[in-house]
Amino acid sequence: MTRAAHMASDDIDADDSDRCPCSSGDVFGACCGPLLRGVAAAPTAERLMRSRYSAFVLERADYLRATWHPSNRPADVDFEDDLRWRRLVVLGHEAGGPFDTTGIVEFEAHWRQGEHRGSLHERSRFVREDRTWFYVDGDVQ
Repeated sequence: MTRAAHMASDDIDADDSDRCPCSSGDVFGACCGPLLRGVAAAPTAERLMRSRYSAFVLERADYLRATWHPSNRPADVDFEDDLRWRRLVVLGHEAGGPFDTTGIVEFEAHWRQGEHRGSLHERSRFVREDRTWFYVDGDVQ
């Protein structure tokens, strides 16, 4: 069963002093929080990918849609009721720096759904247009 999630930009389910869901080791308020609130932009493709992972954890469909490239942005983002994203591991990246126009980030995102556990291993492609990074698509490994 899935449900579409729509939250206002200030409705964030994490406290700024909580550990950031993206597994950076930093607190949410100094990591992905400002990006999800729209008060800061991701300077690199990896930071955008980490913030998008946090948006999946927090079920922030508005942020996911806003950071998806318009060429393939879905009309809605659905979340499965009992799927919980548990941990993110960034495996590497190619380009995607503050002065690049494209980037690739490879990651593994671990999940749990009821009694089942697994992971999603993906190489995601990003583009930077007008100083803003966007997720384009990804290849599941």
